[in-house]
Amino acid sequence: MIISVASGKGGTGKTTVAVNLALSLDGHHPVQFLDCDVEEPNAHFFLKPRILQSEPVFLPVPEIAEDRCNFCGTCAEICAYNAIAVLKDSVLVFPELCHGCGGCSLLCPEQAIKEKGKRIGVLEFGDAQHIPFLHGKLDIGEAMSPPLIRAEKKHINRTRTVIIDAPPGTSCPVIEAVKGSDAALLVTEPTPFGFNDLKLAVETLRELSLPFGVVINRSDIGDRQVQDYCSKENIPVLMTIPMDRNIAVAYSKGLTIVETQPSYREKFLKLFAGVEKLVQ
Repeated sequence: MIISVASGKGGTGKTTVAVNLALSLDGHHPVQFLDCDVEEPNAHFFLKPRILQSEPVFLPVPEIAEDRCNFCGTCAEICAYNAIAVLKDSVLVFPELCHGCGGCSLLCPEQAIKEKGKRIGVLEFGDAQHIPFLHGKLDIGEAMSPPLIRAEKKHINRTRTVIIDAPPGTSCPVIEAVKGSDAALLVTEPTPFGFNDLKLAVETLRELSLPFGVVINRSDIGDRQVQDYCSKENIPVLMTIPMDRNIAVAYSKGLTIVETQPSYREKFLKLFAGVEKLVQ
C-alpha cells in the first residue's frame, strides 16, 4: 500500500506524522520512505539515513537545429506552457518554462528538434534504521519540481508499505506526489488557517478520487471548526495529537515522538489500521 501524508498548510506536522508512522510500522510491515517535498526535504533530520547513493535528475529540454527548421510554428502551437516562441527567422526556447513533455520534438515535421538534459536536482538513496529511504533535492534556482518528484516515485517498491511525505499546499507538486497512492492522510491543526487550507486539500483529494482521513495535530488548541467540518463532511478523523511541550522539545532536537514516548507506537499502528479500512 502507498500512503501519502499531505497537508493543505505548511507547518501542521505532516513530516512528524509520516516519520512516526514509518517508524511504528517498522517491525510489523516492510516499509519504504519517500520524502517528496523536494524543495525543502526535512525527513532526514529525524530518520537520520545513511546515504548510500546519489543520482542526478535531468529534464529533457528542446534544442532547435535551425538549419533544418522551416519556422512553421508547430512546436509553439502544441506547447501548453509557452516554452517555445517561433519568430520569422528564429526560434526562442525558454528552459525555465519547459515541462519536458517531449511533444515538440515528437510533432516537429522537419525533425529539427532534439532534446538535451538540463539538470534540475538530485535523488539520494539511503538506509534509515533498516528502512529504505529516498529523497529528492531540487537544485537552487529551479522552479520545476514535479519532474523530480516523478523521477523519485519511479523507485517505489510496491512489495513494501510506502510512506510518501508530500509537499504542503494543493498545487502541482502535491498532485504529482499523491497521485497513484492507495490512500492519503491530511494533517491539519484546529486554527482558522488550518481549517481553510484543509478544505482546499479535501477538495483536491476528492477531485483525484483518493480515499483519505484526517490527523489533527495540536488538537487541543484553537477551536472546533475542523472537528465539526469533518463530522459534517463524513471525513474520518483517524488520530488526534494534543499540544505537548515534550513533543515540541524533542522535535527541536531532531527526535521523533515514538523515540521519546514509546506509547505512541500503538497509536500510530491504530492510525495505520484506520488507513487500511479506507481502502477496503
